[in-house]
Amino acid sequence: MHRNPDASRIVAVDRALSLLIALGEQEHLTVTDAAQTLDVAPSTAHRILTTLVARGFAVQDTRRRYRAGPALLAPGRMRGTSSLVDRVRPFLEQLFEATQDTCHLVVREGTQVRFLDGIEGTRSLRVGLRIGARMPAAHTSGGKAMLSELSGPERGALKLPPVTGEPEPAASPGQLLGVNRDETEPGVTALGASLGLIDGHHAALTVAAPTALLTAQRTRELSRVLLEVSGAARAAL
Repeated sequence: MHRNPDASRIVAVDRALSLLIALGEQEHLTVTDAAQTLDVAPSTAHRILTTLVARGFAVQDTRRRYRAGPALLAPGRMRGTSSLVDRVRPFLEQLFEATQDTCHLVVREGTQVRFLDGIEGTRSLRVGLRIGARMPAAHTSGGKAMLSELSGPERGALKLPPVTGEPEPAASPGQLLGVNRDETEPGVTALGASLGLIDGHHAALTVAAPTALLTAQRTRELSRVLLEVSGAARAAL
């Protein structure tokens, strides 16, 4: 007797796994996108997405779109970064409390950066979370700050594209500030400072805000706070 290979398949699990694959392949999903992917009603897609958010496999941004969450990282990376997230979290919270803008912890993975953890800003006009997203290091604030710490041969070995806008010198000796003005997303400016190597991962803290709200004075304030917090994190970790 031939058994139907689909007979033992658990439909709910299969649908959830299908959405995990879609979240890993696409920058974001809406409920409508998910419903079309699964060929189900939007209410069913919403329930699955809500469950994935509860388990950390997805996060929802301010535009009600779903992105890959921290638990969607590869298992090996999850084991390697869970301690990093826990250790840096107090400094991430300190940065957020001082700025009230969206703050992230990012790590460099070759020529890319991955957003590991974050706290979304509280202002009515704010930048959404990017947890789980990957972006080119040469175009992100945290990536620029981390790349600036590599030696010439190290950067050459990575075959990096040209870094747009080299990191700017900060007031504290030896510290560099990575700046991303409208590069990865129009209307968004981010500042980044490297934390060096923590638990074998090259990490950085970033703070992002709508470009329209960043006056010269506000930019200086954010830069000062970011460098103070990142300096304390480097010393402690």
